[in-house]
Amino acid sequence: MELRQLEYFVAVAEEGSFTRAAERVHVAQPGVSAQVRRLERELGHDLLDRSGRAVRLTDVGAAVLPYARAALDAVACARAAVDEMAGLVRGRVAVGMVTACTFGGLFDLLARFHRAHPGVEVQLSEAASDRLVAAVLEGRLDFALVGLAGRDAAPPGLEVAVVADEALVVAVADGHPWAGRREVAVGELDGEALICLPVGSGLRATLDRACATSGVQPRVALEASSPGVVAELAAEGLGAAVLPESSRGTPGLHVVDLAPETRGQLAYVWRAEGPASPAARALVAEVSRT
Repeated sequence: MELRQLEYFVAVAEEGSFTRAAERVHVAQPGVSAQVRRLERELGHDLLDRSGRAVRLTDVGAAVLPYARAALDAVACARAAVDEMAGLVRGRVAVGMVTACTFGGLFDLLARFHRAHPGVEVQLSEAASDRLVAAVLEGRLDFALVGLAGRDAAPPGLEVAVVADEALVVAVADGHPWAGRREVAVGELDGEALICLPVGSGLRATLDRACATSGVQPRVALEASSPGVVAELAAEGLGAAVLPESSRGTPGLHVVDLAPETRGQLAYVWRAEGPASPAARALVAEVSRT
């Protein structure tokens, strides 16, 4: 029994005609007829009734038809699985990360993925968190590392894996009135010259959210896309920097807690329905192993 015999039999049964079946499978009509006859001889029964104007299934043919279809479906699934693996080997995955990212976990993740799938091309780009989120939702990116203003800040349609959860702090230089304090209330930021990441970043969204809750209008005097640059500007006495708590220990800065505690997250995000390509699905699967 050959697959083409099953294919021709199914085609004739569904078309009700050897001629139309031949057109469907792109084989001459005598060839289709001959292969179906061979299948019938092998099974020892007629599968098709050829006595009328239209070809009809015999009782045996009606019993065999579901199994013939199932066999062809199984072969199609096997081919699809092979094609998917080939797509993984030759695939591409588009990854985004927040501008000036220093989170080593992402780099470790990409390194492990590259070792496991060296044939996959990884495209990495930087942008603000809001733009990265939009790109993932629109399918322009498969996966991204973004900053979120709280665990409930991710829009619908995304899966979220939080990889860092930090409180925001205020960092000031020597001589600043807050340099000797342990904490600063969010309300005290009103009118203060602040140094912060730009609009669109997760940290900025967290700050704006906290200020809005306290009825404060923050005055961001200086913006920089890198937390390191924000810290350096504050160390020069140009204002009070709003940074994640991991900035503690930066030379020349006094780090003061922000009250009430205000936290932001760094998270991997991807589409909730799952990435489209095999390569992207493999990268998401790698996240679960971290």
